[in-house]
Amino acid sequence: MDLEQFAALRTPEGSAALDAAARVAGGDPLTAAAALRSAGVPAGLAAAALTQAELRRRAAGKFAPAASGMFLTRAGLEQATRGVVARRRAERLRAAGVATLADLGCGLGADALAAARAGIRVYGVEADPLTAAMAAANAEAAGLANLFTVECGDATAFDVTRVDGVFCDPARRKAGTGRRIFDPNAYSPPWDFVTGLAERVPHTVVKVAPGLDHALIPAGAEAEWVSVDGDLVEAALWCGALAEVPRRATVLRGDTAHVLTGGGDAEAPVGRPRRFLYDPDPAVVRAHLVAELAGDLDATLADPSIAYLYGDEARPTPFARCLEITDVLPFSLKRLRALLRERRVGRVEILKRGSALEPEKLRRDLKLAGGEAASLVLTRVAGAPTVLICRPLPA
Repeated sequence: MDLEQFAALRTPEGSAALDAAARVAGGDPLTAAAALRSAGVPAGLAAAALTQAELRRRAAGKFAPAASGMFLTRAGLEQATRGVVARRRAERLRAAGVATLADLGCGLGADALAAARAGIRVYGVEADPLTAAMAAANAEAAGLANLFTVECGDATAFDVTRVDGVFCDPARRKAGTGRRIFDPNAYSPPWDFVTGLAERVPHTVVKVAPGLDHALIPAGAEAEWVSVDGDLVEAALWCGALAEVPRRATVLRGDTAHVLTGGGDAEAPVGRPRRFLYDPDPAVVRAHLVAELAGDLDATLADPSIAYLYGDEARPTPFARCLEITDVLPFSLKRLRALLRERRVGRVEILKRGSALEPEKLRRDLKLAGGEAASLVLTRVAGAPTVLICRPLPA
């Protein structure tokens, strides 16, 4: 889509095309396109409307009902913050006293809209003209154009003395190809500019990829990893006055946030496997807070490099899934297959950490048959390849 096509979508005819596209989205694309053309919608406008309808359908998981009125690009949607995460970040900024915020590289405006809903005046800067126009349209559709305005330009040129807070989500995909960028120095804005913001603005938040190398975390910053319903979705660096702890894992389940904090450098005790296995949430693992969780659960590791915890009791926790171990075996395909056949196990869930085995290949090699189910955990115990046969406990 280009600016001309986007402008066409903003006309009464474009609105009608969007409404028609929403009614046929989700089915066969050729059938949907034919339906719009038969209704008299020009081909170019029909294609643009159908693209928006499909993107809005996909965006519902991130933005809930608000997605139905947003304008989106594929790349922008992929990088946009989920609504529940953006809302929580905005509330924390507001609680810290941030009243004016620069969103440098605002994209489609997901974070800026959440901040505006929290009562923060947001100045968005976006380098791509089409994305900037869509962000402004999204602010208008949300009734927040008085609190969130967008300028198309270079984020590094924005005068940050105008605001008391900065949020920056540097582009991590290559323009034109959409390919992921793994080198922070190739981000846009570049990493040195992003990390330098903390020295210029008292309240700075930087959204980063969950796989960020801990060595890149600026001194004194709080690094937070966030998961939503078990999926690791992002990490953020809270700088300056916003930094409260060295490391934070935030586990969002529904509308409830569970938070685990610590230094990120503690080591959990190591021992033998015990009756129960805890599989920590990925936010806990990436935040290097497995030792803190082990302390809360009175649990131990079975291998110092593998983030599975073991305990004698099944203690409820939002930070890990708990399974009961029935068997601990040195890995042997022949022995494992025989044991599962003896127990008539026909369905297995396969988890793994520290194992080179491919779960789907193992599933085929096991040649399962039977009506029972089990969970298999492929791991290492004291450095030795091991398989744990488990049964999940109720959440």
